[in-house]
Amino acid sequence: MALISLAVLLTSAGTLLGAAQNPKPGVTVQVSPASQSVQQGQGATYTVSLTSTGGFSGAVNLALAGLPSAATGTFSQSSVALGSGSTATATLNVATAANTPAGTNTLTITGTSGKTSGSVAAGLTVNYKMSTAFSVAATPDSLTVPPGATAVYSLQLTRNNFSSPVSFSVLGGLPSGATASFSPNPATGNSTTLQVTTTATSPNGSYNLYLVGSGKDSTGKPQYSYANVQLVLDSTVKQFVLSGNVPDTLSPGTSAGLDLQINNPNNKALSLANISVAVAGVTRSANALSRNLPCTPADFRVTQYSGPYPVTAPTGSSSLSGLRIPPSAWPQVAMLDTSANQDGCKGANLQLTYSGSGQGN
Repeated sequence: MALISLAVLLTSAGTLLGAAQNPKPGVTVQVSPASQSVQQGQGATYTVSLTSTGGFSGAVNLALAGLPSAATGTFSQSSVALGSGSTATATLNVATAANTPAGTNTLTITGTSGKTSGSVAAGLTVNYKMSTAFSVAATPDSLTVPPGATAVYSLQLTRNNFSSPVSFSVLGGLPSGATASFSPNPATGNSTTLQVTTTATSPNGSYNLYLVGSGKDSTGKPQYSYANVQLVLDSTVKQFVLSGNVPDTLSPGTSAGLDLQINNPNNKALSLANISVAVAGVTRSANALSRNLPCTPADFRVTQYSGPYPVTAPTGSSSLSGLRIPPSAWPQVAMLDTSANQDGCKGANLQLTYSGSGQGN
């Protein structure tokens, strides 16, 4: 006959110590949806669920913290009654105002009954109020690069009787250590370029960047529009290198094509997409510097590559011309013809940045 060993715990008085203590009475709090996004002046509604645990029963008072300025929050009932093992719900209504700051906020909902309490976090993103004065579209909508690389996106403006400058910013979503810049900013024309520069320590992952353009109409009323792009950081990606012969003989109203050079360090061909070029900086001539004549990236316009995708880049070095892509499809850099840049931009050297995404064949 098999022997079964049974262990029990005894207190010093020789009484049996229960293996499982009675759970402490408590309250759990849940919220649905977990986060919401609204425009300035709009409201959001959350359902708050409270559940008794450990035999708790009693009245639970609700409280809210973390609201942005000029926003209010009210519960459908400020106190709910819970019986042992039961669940009760309340509705949280959040109202924002026209002057509530745009941004992402963390709301904390707490249920308290004496020394017993539970809490839950809810997200509230407040967006600028949308306008019909202009819209923004981003190309490409997603880029994959290794940490330490720079991703470049082209933004196109569609204006509806709106001629004012449009300023751009990234409202949120950047990976740790990354910085974002727009050129030109503000945009007086119909395009701008976003450059997201990451660091070698920026974490791998997928990031959704929230972009906002803002400007004032002829009456001085602020107008806003938005775009979203995705940035994927993947340290397993070997970064191919794009470069180009920067034109230094441009004059106002002229343009030049860029016969992009492609250096593929992988041991197999790459299919390239989303090739983008941006003017990152301008070095004025000695004459322009001595006369303090202005010249900035805003004085130049880039027309992006218009050829077919994907562009197949063999191992090693190649170029658009070597791949038999016609010059009419190459990226073009043009100097704008304005009264301000006639002399300041003559003989200037451009610093260009390049970006694209590639997949092994």
